[in-house]
Amino acid sequence: MSTPSLEETILLEIADLSEPRRADVLAYIRFLKVGLADKKVIEMRFKSALVEARAEAKKRRIKPKSIENEIRAVRAGNRATG
Repeated sequence: MSTPSLEETILLEIADLSEPRRADVLAYIRFLKVGLADKKVIEMRFKSALVEARAEAKKRRIKPKSIENEIRAVRAGNRATG
């Protein structure tokens, strides 16, 4: 009987995990991928996401001050009320 490959071993290990724990594993894998990504690729993704977020905010008529208030509330552990 041959020794399982690393990939097979990983699959066997996660097979018994609950769905939420599997989601954690997936999130960690994605975290590792981003950590290994080229700095320029990360900057490009960030800039693209920022442009998309600003366009969506404009489309929904969300004012920059409302966004700032929401961010402050989340950082403080609260939810903004609008």
